[in-house]
Amino acid sequence: MWQQILLIAAGFVCLALGGEVLVRGAVGIAKSLGMSELIIGLTVVSFATSAPEIAVSVNAAYYGHADVAFGNVVGSNIFNVLFVLGLSALAAPLIVSPQLLQWDVPIMIGVSILTYFIARDGVITHPEGGFLLLLMAIYLAFSITLARRGGSPSAGDAEGGGSAHPRDDVAAAASPADSVPARRGRVAALFGQALLVILGVGILMLGAKLFVDGSVELAQAWGVSELVIAVTLVAAATSLPEAATSVMASLRGRRDIAIGNVVGSNIFNILIVLGLGTLAAKDGMKVAGEAIRTDLPVMIGVAVACLPIFFSQRMVTRTEGALLFAYYLIYTANLTLAVTHSPWFDPFRKTVFYGVFPLTAIFLATGVLRSRGKPAAH
Repeated sequence: MWQQILLIAAGFVCLALGGEVLVRGAVGIAKSLGMSELIIGLTVVSFATSAPEIAVSVNAAYYGHADVAFGNVVGSNIFNVLFVLGLSALAAPLIVSPQLLQWDVPIMIGVSILTYFIARDGVITHPEGGFLLLLMAIYLAFSITLARRGGSPSAGDAEGGGSAHPRDDVAAAASPADSVPARRGRVAALFGQALLVILGVGILMLGAKLFVDGSVELAQAWGVSELVIAVTLVAAATSLPEAATSVMASLRGRRDIAIGNVVGSNIFNILIVLGLGTLAAKDGMKVAGEAIRTDLPVMIGVAVACLPIFFSQRMVTRTEGALLFAYYLIYTANLTLAVTHSPWFDPFRKTVFYGVFPLTAIFLATGVLRSRGKPAAH
């Protein structure tokens, strides 16, 4: 068993290092192109921090471990909303951008529901995987177009700092008045950032191979399904870049990046990670019945729950962050009791279903009603 743990540990170190290198390079390129912080969070940072999920799921799907590939996507989305968003809100209340409520959260809910419908027959086919990638291209084009029209101001603008329009900075930087050495310096910087991206991808692929091999062998040694390992251990490990990015962004006041990273990562996980993983699998992505019955509904549920939480006062308060974090503990406890065949499993599920869920619904409905007529938080 120690051999598997060492493989997982080595893979995790490579995933963390590769993700960090990739994030630095990707964000550097995005800032050089004048993208706003919200768009950086929703697109570039989300893609970069989702790189471990991409590496792990594609590797697992290619080598025939469909439960690991699919469970990693579903488990990561659950982890992002309940753990990452909850922890980020506990660190500092998060202001919700109007764009998130109007577009990105509904899109996240929509693609989550779409996943259920394409997976409910037990397999996601290659054409369906290609369709997910097509939707990703449309989403990226939509986000960039919206940003260029001024639909999503940067966090710096909202707080009164920075340029009123990021593209003005880029235009100024590209003006003929710039000296040749300055332009060469910017080109050299972009080249260096591109090299970081390439290096990060290479380290990620190595880490993914080690991590998947160790996780599969550990599941076999413990006598539990690969799906359970994927939605817990693998999902949590590959989502740690999102956790670190969002919590640090929250503490530093970069609220758009903190919350945009979570929403964007969930959209990326379904459209890119699941799409690429499906294409990598030889006969399409096989989906276990347990995932369709349990994990997919939970993923949809936490996505839908974002609407009332975000709509209430247009922010995620520390109380709501604690609620999300508590639900992650409940979800993990439920899986643990099920895997160990504990006699407490049925009483626990009934308590959650008949007690915790109704109280949560009342709490969220009360928050939405109280927020009506109140000005949005700034």
